[in-house]
Amino acid sequence: MSTRTSPEPLKVAIVGTGNIGTDLLLKVGASPLLECVLFAGRRAGSPGIQLAERHGVPTSVAGIDAVTARAEHIDLVFDATSADDATRHWSVVAPTGLPFVDLTPAHLGKFCVPALNLDDCLDEQYLSMVTCGGQAAVPMAHCMAEAADGIDYLEIVSASASATVGPASRANLDEYVHTTEQATIEFCGVRRTKTVLVINPADPGIVMRNSIAVTAAERIDLDALRASVGMMEKLIRSYVPGYRVVVPPVAAGDRVTIIVEVEGRGDWFPRYAGNLDIITCAALAVGEARAERRRS
Repeated sequence: MSTRTSPEPLKVAIVGTGNIGTDLLLKVGASPLLECVLFAGRRAGSPGIQLAERHGVPTSVAGIDAVTARAEHIDLVFDATSADDATRHWSVVAPTGLPFVDLTPAHLGKFCVPALNLDDCLDEQYLSMVTCGGQAAVPMAHCMAEAADGIDYLEIVSASASATVGPASRANLDEYVHTTEQATIEFCGVRRTKTVLVINPADPGIVMRNSIAVTAAERIDLDALRASVGMMEKLIRSYVPGYRVVVPPVAAGDRVTIIVEVEGRGDWFPRYAGNLDIITCAALAVGEARAERRRS
């Protein structure tokens, strides 16, 4: 009798041991399709490094240099550092040919929002996961753009708990706004767009909330939009279980607004940290899709 062995999981490295990197580490650890073979940062005493060591994951404080030193044993790199660091890291990783999934707002190449273009991204070496607000709001903005005959102005307001926004994210607020706006323009074809990020200091922390509004009420079929939003919500929930539409499309004057919330799984931070969950879940979806394709 012949025995069949399961294909090996995709071997991934995570660079960045802060909130986003550590949350991603736990999600990779729970995936049957992925294996973290390196968790690399700069600070030996960081909580993320300590957690990885407790889970038996190889760690390094050599940062991106640890990735290049072990490149032949790695299939994919996730970068969860800062926009400046990711820019430098990509310049180092690009010559190796390793796929590079960027969870920072550096935006050095192709945008990836799994609900919108996952299949088109799987052959790209570099992918930008936009921002947490981009992952949460741009798909709904896309639904609005599809339901209207041209949109003049689109506004995204994302609010997250202060405790979930680490030093690297705070240092990248300008990049966050610019990258989210660029993704909105690319996926929605909107002429003018504005992104606002609210870091809320309330204790206990608020669940991540995103408001998407357009000034095109007279050109939008609300019934068709509501149906599209329902389908999009279901698709996003297939990889972000805590994603939900709390205010379906509603018109007031010339504005149409949608409000969505993202509740986290509670892997690293409490469940209110949906801003961590949505970008790590989106990155995980990319990694798992690559792994599935390699198995097929």
